Amino acid sequence: MENLFRLVNCEEEMFSKRCIWVNGPVIVGAGPSGLATAACLKQQGVPFMLLERAECIASLWQKRTYDRLKLHLPKQFCQLPNLPFPPHFPQYPSKKQFIDYLESYAQHFDLNPRFNQCVQSARYDETSGFWRVKTVATCGSVKNEFEYICRWLVVATGENAECVMPEIEGLKEFKGDVIHACEYKCGERFKGKKVLVVGCGNSGMELSLDLFNHSASPSIVVRSSVHVLPREVFGKSTFELATLMLQWLPLWVVDKILLVLAWLVLGNMEKFGLKRPLEGPLSWKNRKGKTPVLDIGTLEKIKSGDIKVVPAIKRFDNGCVELVNGEKQDVDAVVLATGYRSNVPSWLEEGEFFSENGFPKCPFPNGWKGNVGLYAVGFTRRGLSGASFDAIKIAQDIAQLWKQDTKPHKHRTTASHRRCISQF
Repeated sequence: MENLFRLVNCEEEMFSKRCIWVNGPVIVGAGPSGLATAACLKQQGVPFMLLERAECIASLWQKRTYDRLKLHLPKQFCQLPNLPFPPHFPQYPSKKQFIDYLESYAQHFDLNPRFNQCVQSARYDETSGFWRVKTVATCGSVKNEFEYICRWLVVATGENAECVMPEIEGLKEFKGDVIHACEYKCGERFKGKKVLVVGCGNSGMELSLDLFNHSASPSIVVRSSVHVLPREVFGKSTFELATLMLQWLPLWVVDKILLVLAWLVLGNMEKFGLKRPLEGPLSWKNRKGKTPVLDIGTLEKIKSGDIKVVPAIKRFDNGCVELVNGEKQDVDAVVLATGYRSNVPSWLEEGEFFSENGFPKCPFPNGWKGNVGLYAVGFTRRGLSGASFDAIKIAQDIAQLWKQDTKPHKHRTTASHRRCISQF
């Protein structure tokens, strides 16, 4: 503890920044990953501080998802550690049901994040051996600075912290509506309009279907190859089927089987403008991190022509979009389903564990632990099941170290003064 007291240079600096000692890890992010880690630590008896920049848990789900969203995978692959979904929930819970589950999860484990805590920086102090996490807390027009000091730091901000906004010539001058998918709630506002959806992942495909169901005329931009699989095959979840096969068969064989099943159920997609990558869907996911699209009805509308597939955009010109094949289309609105990215490089001052793209350099299953007490959860590109795997491992590791540190010592001295507020 003596090293801790040397962290603050003067009393005035301490009180202006409100230095807080955390007797355990600081977890940055109160989404599913952060909640899972906090719950696992709670069961291990380890104190922690859970910080969240928004005013609610799971802000991505509560504020930046569309109304019709459902979990793409069966609920047994999406539940967090030590608390399953309620048995009456359907196989694919809705957005509201999943948010209700997360709120009940936080209540069940008595998790109380500190909200409106936007992390400005986090760095490891080699002199003291502690992490220093600086935040700005906003309450109305008042901003307060805090500095949390801890031995362990858990990065739980995840893969989808910030929107990806593409640079497209003429888009800023486009006179129609331009929104990112995080702002899209329902297709009602686009009724009767020609809408260009940029991006053909799960979100782009679902938003296109939602737009059609609300009497809009959607076109979806497919710039590169994409794997589309049926969500279910003969009543069985495709993901669950692949998981079972991987227990007995090599990945390349499972890829071949999935492609055959996709062809039997969905048919040949290339003639509709959807070209598959040369690699199989699972190999493609492992190497590129791109999740296959699980079709819930969009492909049927593409085949019927109700949803048009167009190639990459060359530029926008007022209310018209010019495509790379020379074709021009009138467009009333644009929805950018261009995904999200990690924001870790913007605040974490560390260059060994995390790469420039904000993901751990070590691939799954070894990307959960770094050096000097740094951990990462929710960066596996394996959804909620990957986050749960990380959370369990992290909690077990920290608990072992914390219990060693907190063993009573026979000759323990008490510091004569304290300059940090203790937080247990």
